[in-house]
Amino acid sequence: MINIPQKDWIRALTAHPTQDLIQLSETLTRDATVSLLQLPQAGLGLVTLQESAFHDQFYLGEFPLSSCQVELHYGADVCGIGHAQVMADDAELAKALAILDGILAHQLPNWQQAAQFLEQGQVKRSQIDQQRNQILAKTRVDFATLDAVEP
Repeated sequence: MINIPQKDWIRALTAHPTQDLIQLSETLTRDATVSLLQLPQAGLGLVTLQESAFHDQFYLGEFPLSSCQVELHYGADVCGIGHAQVMADDAELAKALAILDGILAHQLPNWQQAAQFLEQGQVKRSQIDQQRNQILAKTRVDFATLDAVEP
């Protein structure tokens, strides 16, 4: 059973090197037919904001975005659909993540291997988050003391 919410799967999986994810997706789909419902695409997404005075839209910036949607068929009646969007300029990574999403979501053959990868990635992300929080705690400043005037 998978205890990680599906919304966190991409973040956990991308803690692993891209080549490992691509290799895992290829290994798990050796006996499957992979149909592309949305071609793997790599491009840019735009961050838009609305300014507060005249409510005009403006573009704050852009970021790399890759996406893919696949349908997996194992035999006659075992199938599933997977989706992925990842902030990276790598269409192959998006395809591999979509395949892993489909395998995990529908618990297709050998899904336990993908689940193990998922759990390992979640542990790695937790460790990174703890390190970042420790660094952030060291840089915290108390601005309340700036108002204090010495006699």
